[in-house]
Amino acid sequence: MAKRDYYEVLGVEKNASEEEIKKAYRKIAIKYHPDRNPGDKDAEEKFKEAAEAYDVLHDPKKRQQYDQFGFEGLQGMGGFGGGGGFSMDDIFSMFGSVFGGGFGGGFGGFGGGGRQAARHQGSDLRLKVKLSLQEVSAGCTKKFKVRKDITCPHCQGSGAESGSGSETCPTCHGSGVEVRTKQTMFGMMQTQAPCRNCGGEGTVIKNPCTQCGGTGIVKGEEVIDINIPKGVGDGMVFTVSGKGNAGRHNGIPGDIQVYIEEEDNDTFVRDGQDLIYNLLLDFPTAALGGEVRIPTIEGTKLKIKIEPGTQPGKTLRLRGKGLPAVQGYGSGWGDLVVNVSVYVPKTLSRSEKETLEHLKESDNFQGDTQTKKTIFQKFKNYFN
Repeated sequence: MAKRDYYEVLGVEKNASEEEIKKAYRKIAIKYHPDRNPGDKDAEEKFKEAAEAYDVLHDPKKRQQYDQFGFEGLQGMGGFGGGGGFSMDDIFSMFGSVFGGGFGGGFGGFGGGGRQAARHQGSDLRLKVKLSLQEVSAGCTKKFKVRKDITCPHCQGSGAESGSGSETCPTCHGSGVEVRTKQTMFGMMQTQAPCRNCGGEGTVIKNPCTQCGGTGIVKGEEVIDINIPKGVGDGMVFTVSGKGNAGRHNGIPGDIQVYIEEEDNDTFVRDGQDLIYNLLLDFPTAALGGEVRIPTIEGTKLKIKIEPGTQPGKTLRLRGKGLPAVQGYGSGWGDLVVNVSVYVPKTLSRSEKETLEHLKESDNFQGDTQTKKTIFQKFKNYFN
């Protein structure tokens, strides 16, 4: 597909700040994340397109080159927008710099902090975890059995058979890099890249391990405990550092990107940090007032007072009884918002009908003008 202007891709102005660019990319990354759009090639392309745009616009040097020379100005600069190509693993490994660090263990909203470059970096893995509102409120630990690349137990990750060693790479002569020359609009440009023969190590194995073929890694399983902090939300992705695929030749292991899905709840509706509960009152309690008990996310019951003459649609706010803020994205706790509804029975006994017929004649049951205006305004708000 034809390249689009990077500012257009992220939906920002050319004078957008770094924070505005990061915020725009975060929104698109959540919308088109592969786990939210399984099998959707169009969403995957937009996901990659946004990552490429962000890679260029958040880097001052690349952004300056792009603003001055367009796409041609990025040739040879490396990265997603530098003509070097990129994979989905590259994008997921970039999440840390986009969504910040914190939470210990690598949690960072959408990834942990930046990692040191390694000669051999294991690739990242992705897991999807479904959480109840109760787990979101309290935080939890989830246990996964993960099939992945592990360090070869036969050669201990060296890639060589016992007693054998390595020799200088004949391609790069031990430097670990290859110098490549390319013709560009600015003339001949030289770039350095890891040696294709030795992978940047500068040496090659003389007698490869019979179990791993010289890579130092084999397929295996590991049981991993993932600590999920309080307050996470649907669509968030966070990083568990060092628990992904093992790196070749005892390199640095990759990470696990954990994608959060939130289960529907039969009792509460989540609105950010607030929880909404619909309280269905009987008519006598709404008219006469009284006390009722309502549930909380912790599983306890709270006693609240109902004032006489409480109208349908009234809301009561219980401070601090909602959900906690996820670290780095706010503070404190949200509220429990109680929305009052009034139950009208569908069938009545003869005596009940007679009582209501008698009450119907009273002007007090007709509703005053102010109450009618209030109810009508709330009705209008549903459409605004």
